[in-house]
Amino acid sequence: MNIAYYKEYSRQLGRNMEFKRYGWGGKICVVFPCLNGRFYDYEDFRMPEAIAPFLDSRKLQLFCVDGIDAETWTAQGDPRQRMERHEAWYRYITEELMPRMYQITGSREKLMCTGCSMGAFHAANFFFRRPDLFDTVVALSGVYGTEEFLGDYCDELVYLNSPLKSLPHLSDDHPYLELYRQSRMVFCVGQGAWEDALLESTRQLDEVLRCKGIPAWVDYWGTDVAHDWPWWHRQMNYFLGHLFP
Repeated sequence: MNIAYYKEYSRQLGRNMEFKRYGWGGKICVVFPCLNGRFYDYEDFRMPEAIAPFLDSRKLQLFCVDGIDAETWTAQGDPRQRMERHEAWYRYITEELMPRMYQITGSREKLMCTGCSMGAFHAANFFFRRPDLFDTVVALSGVYGTEEFLGDYCDELVYLNSPLKSLPHLSDDHPYLELYRQSRMVFCVGQGAWEDALLESTRQLDEVLRCKGIPAWVDYWGTDVAHDWPWWHRQMNYFLGHLFP
């Protein structure tokens, strides 16, 4: 498997940011880490190895990005400042890293995004905010609101970054609705250990999507399915097998 490491300066964040590429062809997939995670976590937990057939056959290539949750979602202090820092990271991903991905790969196609746990939140958030850039999302065991991190605090930035807050208020003629309907969406959650809050949040998102007429594959796995990497390995292989047969 082709693996490449990059460390490059971000103007938006004012520091060097790291990322890794796995594979050398196929659909570009942006991978967001779990809560307070790093770009190397996907490799440490052996996900590229688990889905190697899709990478080796050039159906898919991963770009595992660095997160800054400790400065935003799990930080202490003023929530507005935390959200402004998150927006700087959002601009880093969309305005700096994504053009760099296109430069590295030579591709110009829309991207896929994925993540597990908090990574699923980020993947869903980027997908719903920018369906002009993303046309595929696979979110595993995610939460899709902001209350766990910000309580009742809400401003326009929180609204933008909470699918459960923003999606219900899209007008019926909003151009994003058609882009969503042309995309491929997978939201999966188990019903076993440590999945309770994620299960409830997924059900809420499922209801919002149904009410808006947005087709999505929302899959509820069994009561034996825990919030853990062995299950996420199985789920990714299962869903990638349907997305990239």
